[in-house]
Amino acid sequence: MLKGNAIIGQSGGPTSVINASLAGAVVAASKFEGIEKMLGMRYGIEGFMAEKMVDFGQQTPEVIEGLKTTPSSALGSCRHKLKEEDLPVILELLKKYNIRYVFLIGGNDTMDTIHRLEAYAQKEGYELIGVGIPKTVDNDLFGTDHTPGFASAARYMALSVMQAGVLTRDMQKVDQFVVYQCIGREAGWLVGATAAGKKSPADAPHIMCMPERPFEKEKFLADVKKCYDEYGFVSVVCGEGITFADGRPVSASETEDKFGNVEFGAMGGTSAAMALHRMISDEFGFRGEFQITESLPMCAADRAVQQDIDEAFMAGQKAVELAAEGKTGVMVTLEREPGDSYVCTTGTAPLSDVAVRAKPMPDEYINAEGNFVTDAFFDYLRPLVGDMPEYVTLKS
Repeated sequence: MLKGNAIIGQSGGPTSVINASLAGAVVAASKFEGIEKMLGMRYGIEGFMAEKMVDFGQQTPEVIEGLKTTPSSALGSCRHKLKEEDLPVILELLKKYNIRYVFLIGGNDTMDTIHRLEAYAQKEGYELIGVGIPKTVDNDLFGTDHTPGFASAARYMALSVMQAGVLTRDMQKVDQFVVYQCIGREAGWLVGATAAGKKSPADAPHIMCMPERPFEKEKFLADVKKCYDEYGFVSVVCGEGITFADGRPVSASETEDKFGNVEFGAMGGTSAAMALHRMISDEFGFRGEFQITESLPMCAADRAVQQDIDEAFMAGQKAVELAAEGKTGVMVTLEREPGDSYVCTTGTAPLSDVAVRAKPMPDEYINAEGNFVTDAFFDYLRPLVGDMPEYVTLKS
């Protein structure tokens, strides 16, 4: 058995259940005799290189348990793009602190970090086990049925659009439309999830603009006119990363982060929601609102789904169990068992695959018009977000 210390870190944006995965890993590590100390990276790999760490052995059981329902990233996060010159520095620190197990909680870029680190240690002859724990509200990680954090963010989005839709319906003599923007550069999972509470055609949302389909201005405005004529108001939901057919962002943003990802609406630029708002106002003279939640659905612990918390905890536990079995170079996945009842188990995906692939919405989840989701998507979504509230309408 490989014996030594372990370290765990969190990277990128948080989810409302990311700390449940942290708690799961810490609890499992305390039961595995191969791990002598469980350390935490303060502010991800960037903090580790500055030797900023937490010893979980100094935390009380109450604190570890409380992590399950605590929002944001308890260890702190970073968006540091790993450079080749970082690898020798990190390896020396792993040796200095006798770290033989590395766990990182994050998305594609995080999986790339741990994959490169684990491969470099192997090349240098240092025994190291590296396991990734999935996290992203975007739900675009390859190899897993869904990601911890998606269900809670999806419910947040669905409730927000439901409630904003009721407001716009009742205030249609004041505001004729609302545009709601979802997180997700290249995937429309959260856009689709906003329809979880839709009970009738008149209920919000009416139109979806997803990154998986090119944005067509004339078609979009025609859809807006049709909905307004039918319902007296229009509810639009868009992904932050929607683009025209030639690849230009609808947001017109050109700013990139350290990983080369476009930061939509950053540095004084517009956002997709603002751009759509302007199109509607200019074309029809309507008054309306745009709503951009940004990081709110990533940290809304009050709207977290209990099942999501439990699955995130399970993913953290499984990462340590895999390490105890000597498995390395993999990410924990959530697997949906076939059958009428929802049952979730765990599996694995190679870090080398997860690091270079994304998981957009499959075609069967998007309707032929490209402006809404299908029944197949709702079959996928409903077991994750749970029952939605029922609102009443006065009879005319």
